[in-house]
Amino acid sequence: MTGIALGNYLGGKIADKYPLPSVLAAMFLIGSLLTVAILPVTKVIARASWFESLPVMLNFTLKTACIFFLPAVVLSMVSPLVIKLTLADLGQTGGIVGTIYAFSTVGAILGTFMTGFYFILWFGTRTIVWLVAGVLVLAGVLAWFSWHVPRRGKFPLKNFILWMVILEVVALPVLFFRLGESWKESVTAESNYYTIKVFNDPGDVKVLALDRLNHSYVIPDNPKYLKYGYLKTFAELAAYLAGDNPAPRVLHLGGGGYSFPRYMDTVYPRSSNEVVEIDPIVTEVAHALLGLPLPTNIKTYNQDARLFLMQRRTGDKYHIVIGDVFNDLSTPYHLTTLEFAKLVKSHMEKDGVYLMNIVDNFEEGKYLPSFIYTLKQTFDYVVLFGPRENWINVGYSTFVLVATDRRIDIADYQRFVTADGTKQLSGYPYDAAELDKYVVARNPVLLTDDHAPTDILVAPLVQQIGKLH
Repeated sequence: MTGIALGNYLGGKIADKYPLPSVLAAMFLIGSLLTVAILPVTKVIARASWFESLPVMLNFTLKTACIFFLPAVVLSMVSPLVIKLTLADLGQTGGIVGTIYAFSTVGAILGTFMTGFYFILWFGTRTIVWLVAGVLVLAGVLAWFSWHVPRRGKFPLKNFILWMVILEVVALPVLFFRLGESWKESVTAESNYYTIKVFNDPGDVKVLALDRLNHSYVIPDNPKYLKYGYLKTFAELAAYLAGDNPAPRVLHLGGGGYSFPRYMDTVYPRSSNEVVEIDPIVTEVAHALLGLPLPTNIKTYNQDARLFLMQRRTGDKYHIVIGDVFNDLSTPYHLTTLEFAKLVKSHMEKDGVYLMNIVDNFEEGKYLPSFIYTLKQTFDYVVLFGPRENWINVGYSTFVLVATDRRIDIADYQRFVTADGTKQLSGYPYDAAELDKYVVARNPVLLTDDHAPTDILVAPLVQQIGKLH
């Protein structure tokens, strides 16, 4: 927005001094080069450690400015000059300015919705950048050759524009076909929600990465393989809580690589497993590359998790609800609130259990205690499981939360998991009394639909992990 404001100001000054089609053409052509430059600059910025010592909001603001500020400035100079060139009669100022801004606004609306819903799926973000650059070149050429107005100033740009056109006509294809590959990231697919990557890990393991976060480690031919400790904790809790029930009804909020739905479907062949995965492309990738069979007993709904529960009308309630939905390191805010917790509970059996994983810094973070505090307003019991028995200096990690109205005998649970003498706990429960003290000591935030600052609460964690990596 700062770049747009500065561009409009500078564009107005230039329009008053040099109201020439050749100047407009130069803006389009320079803007096209700066647009293409977004690709390599983004790659450099993403890998650099610039601004890491600054607060996280300022850090990302400056990184974003490095990528988009100059293109925004130059391309925002266009509107004032177009208005100046179009105004031949001051009596028509209102109509002309209004028409230009109306078309500009319509273009912004179409660009936003068409890109979000269609263009990314059809072309991918990098191809869209190249297409925009090509359109700007074309606009520059058309502005120079077809816009005839009386010459109202002297600005010797004719030769400059001619050589600029020749340079861009030659350079853009070369950049696209030769250097373009070096700026690309190897991706499996791009969707409306994620950049999706699947790559190989040792031992026939395939890794699903959504944007910058590795979400799933999967062995396609071994659905019992669970890489992450929190998934193993889920498995232990599911075994204990299911008890003698061979056919638990399980709702999985978040599909990803379908690691845990496949596990439950294999270990409990009579179980009912429903998955709510917002991104249909993620589900398609799971079918194509991650071992999710077609057909499968697992039923998938490609929908927002909260909307799914709001619209669900069936009377069957779930024994277990699994919350494993992440937008980078945080859960989408509308899935963290008091209202959502009550919605989940309304779809659970009386002794049903809500399991979820959360990432935070145990000692310093406010996200985890706020989440626990919010769940405690809805459920009688909330149990926290961590990665190791000694909770001193745990630091940042992935934790499992269990929310239920059913009392869980922790000692009995521990005996159940370690009964054969060969297995240790994957997740260690935190003492209930100590957990209450922990939450109160950190001044938790009650997360509601009116106030759920989850991104702010998790921001220090993002900065800490960025420094470590």
